[in-house]
Amino acid sequence: MSTAAADLAAGRWSIDPAHSEVTFTIRHLMTTVRGSFPDLEGEIRIAADPLESSARARIAMASIDTRNAERDAHVRSAEILDVGRYPSMTFDGTAVERATIGRRARRPRYHLDGELTIRDVTRPVRLLVEFHGVGSDPWGGTRAGFTATGTLSRSDFGIEFNVPLQGDKVMLGDTIALQLEIQAVLDAPAGPPGGA
Repeated sequence: MSTAAADLAAGRWSIDPAHSEVTFTIRHLMTTVRGSFPDLEGEIRIAADPLESSARARIAMASIDTRNAERDAHVRSAEILDVGRYPSMTFDGTAVERATIGRRARRPRYHLDGELTIRDVTRPVRLLVEFHGVGSDPWGGTRAGFTATGTLSRSDFGIEFNVPLQGDKVMLGDTIALQLEIQAVLDAPAGPPGGA
């Protein structure tokens, strides 16, 4: 399987939610809590020039899973995510550039800049995307794989719940680290310029 970005056919690639995941980590006291949002959908539109490509994703906030039902219920509540009023988190990625870091990496890396909306607050977010290549699946489709990582400040989105501890310490950190493992299926290859 080649890992050259040129292998990505221009067209619409749909995210396969059954083989993709969005995970996150946040500091809790002296350790790290991990969680995921299993309910996601979206698409990647690859342009003839891959650097003009775009991506969109929608994540159902109520699907949060931190492996603790009581904690998940609290995170869904109005005190934190307020999923009753804000059921979705969305990302619109509109700018792609080659990453200058990791030049010796075995796989191509890119920066994807876009806007993340949580609780009706929109902020710019940059993701580092690693392209894993393209291949055929057992059902006759064409698939591509990506890993994307980034960080965000939850307070930037108005999520400020915390519990004070001794001194100036608090229970939860502000920085959330994101990781997306994305498998996408080619839906509609783009035709040649001019419709020929």
